[in-house]
This record gives sequence, C-alpha cells and structure tokens, in this order.
Amino acid sequence: MRQIVFDIETSGVDIETLSESQQEYLLREANKEKDEGLRKEKAEEAERWLSLYPFTAKVVAIGMYDVAKEKPYVYYESEEKKEWTSEGKNATYKGMSEEEMIESFWRVIAATDQVITFNGRSFDIPFLMLRSAVLKIKPTKNLLGYRYDTKVHIDLLEQLSFYGGFRRFNLDFYCHAFGIKSPKSKEVSGMEVRNLYNAGRIEDIAVYCGEDIIATYKLYKIWKEYLSDF
Repeated sequence: MRQIVFDIETSGVDIETLSESQQEYLLREANKEKDEGLRKEKAEEAERWLSLYPFTAKVVAIGMYDVAKEKPYVYYESEEKKEWTSEGKNATYKGMSEEEMIESFWRVIAATDQVITFNGRSFDIPFLMLRSAVLKIKPTKNLLGYRYDTKVHIDLLEQLSFYGGFRRFNLDFYCHAFGIKSPKSKEVSGMEVRNLYNAGRIEDIAVYCGEDIIATYKLYKIWKEYLSDF
C-alpha cells in the first residue's frame, strides 16, 4: 500500500489586486469601526487571513513524504526549473509553477492508496480542490470522503482530538508533547509564509514545508503505534 504524507504552504495576494466588491466584502467588519486605529487593526488582520482562502491565495509549496521509501520531496513555486537536495535530510526540492505543482500532486495522489495529513480535512485538501478548480485542473481523487473512515485519509488532528471531542492543538504543540523536533522556528512558521514569500525567500518556505511533513510523519508513527487500534 502506498502512503503519502503531505502538507501545503500558501501565500495571500495583495488585497488591492482584488475587485472592489471583493475588497468591500473582506473588509466589511473593519469598515464598521469608527475608531481609525481599530479599523486599521482589523483591516490588517483581514489581510493576514487572505492566505487561508484559495480565492485570495496561491499554493507556494507542496511537501510529500513517501512512507515506504522514507523519502521527503517538495515542490515549490519558481520561475526557474530547479532541483536540489538538502544536506543530511535526503529531501528533494523541485521548483516549478503553481499549476505544475498542483498537477504533479494529483498525479501522485492518483497512484496513492492512503494520505496522511495534519488538519488536511479542514484546510489542505479543500484548499487544493478549490484552487485546482480556479486553475481549471481536475482533481484525480476525492480525499474528503466519510469523515470517520481512515482507509483513504488519516487526518492526525482529527485522530488526536478524537474528532473534536477533545481540545485541538497545533502541530508545534503536539511535537513538543511527543518529543518530536518541531518544524517551527523563530523565523519560520505558517503565519510567516506570506512575509517570506514577499521577501523572495521561497526556498526557505520549501525547506519549512519539508520539515513539516517529516514532523507529521513522525507524529503519524506515534499515533500508529500507540493509538490507531482504539
């Protein structure tokens, strides 16, 4: 059985590039504020949230980890066709366009029996499916089937929170709790991806994405050994 752990990184567009009606919709709560400081604060918050929506953001990296081969590889957005390997981590990085990244992802998924994610049901998968539709790319497999069936998709956040019956924590928190090296650093975290992207540090995002899938794989091994039978 082929298993793939995957994770995506996204970056929001500049809000000024959206239509007036879209901007008005996204800023409607901010514009209700009479206090200029509060209005500015809410507007900045709304802009930060743009990275979470497939209609206001794009995929800038897709990390995949082949469980059987214990091999991580990452696609990342690049105008230049580029391929390199990280030192000591056996991870392969390939630069390509967003369309090529997503098409390559769905080709891999077509030949995959089971995917493993962290919060993939609520973010990564719906984002990829909707973003694919925006780019006129047809997904090759439905990864959002019956929520409680793990044959096709294991969402570790669902599993470790017992499908929302217990408090949910972020990946960094679980990593520290289970003794796994966290992918989060002072400079790089999911919320900092847009700043890194705007600074042209896309390869740093790719490396972060690679660390994310390795941490997710290690978390999966703990779940598999100690909790999957319950």
